[in-house]
Amino acid sequence: MTKAFRIIASTGLHKGDRDYQQDQVTLLSHRRFNGCLLGVVADGMGGRSGGRKASDQVMLTARQLFDRYSPETDDAAALLKHIVQEAHIVIRLTAISSEQEPHSTIAAFLINPRGDCHWVHAGDSRIYHFQGGRLVFRTSDHSYVQALVDRGEITEAEANIHPHSNILVGCLGTESDPPIDRHLIGQLQPGDVLMACSDGVWHYFSPSELASVLDSLTPREATEFLIDKARARARGGGDNLSLVIVKIEALADGARPSLPAPRSLKN
Repeated sequence: MTKAFRIIASTGLHKGDRDYQQDQVTLLSHRRFNGCLLGVVADGMGGRSGGRKASDQVMLTARQLFDRYSPETDDAAALLKHIVQEAHIVIRLTAISSEQEPHSTIAAFLINPRGDCHWVHAGDSRIYHFQGGRLVFRTSDHSYVQALVDRGEITEAEANIHPHSNILVGCLGTESDPPIDRHLIGQLQPGDVLMACSDGVWHYFSPSELASVLDSLTPREATEFLIDKARARARGGGDNLSLVIVKIEALADGARPSLPAPRSLKN
């Protein structure tokens, strides 16, 4: 980035109205490179323990590979692709024979110290990029209803209430290789907000609602608000919820850039 900045961040995790938690979320600051940050959301599927084991494996793989990453010499896009491929392989190898095979989505973004941001996702966990209270770009779900939307057969609003909205056409842990969709933000700017979240969050909000909330509240406040509002709108039938929010803020002249530890909210 050309100007001094700080990153304010928050994560949230709630089991919703489910009996057990299969989502996982993390936001990691690199221990050797100040300003290098990795956010990951994983929504596990496959029985009581199968889905949790799958999402846990995504987190473990992400931590291990990110720890070895150097923004000075390594390719960020290649790192994210490696995380997806490696987690997919391990999930396949550790499939639980007594349950439905474990699967997981992934939505991950990596911010380098120089200000470029790389994304990767597979499944229907999403990443959003907002700037100045408006949506700039978001990931496109690897799902049956997204394919219908893309073909113009249904609208985004109809997709949210479609009876097959939970059917994925690509994720980690299946027999087929997972889709690996990537995106690049060449230079983050003050006013940018990134949010990665599972479908238990985004299902209950329009893009304009999300933009308004993230523009007007701090990441911590937005995390609490979105979880509470999604829980209310679910009316007792809510899925697990997980999200990570990162906001880029400009600093006054003379202030030191900072990357504070993210604040988290878990229930």
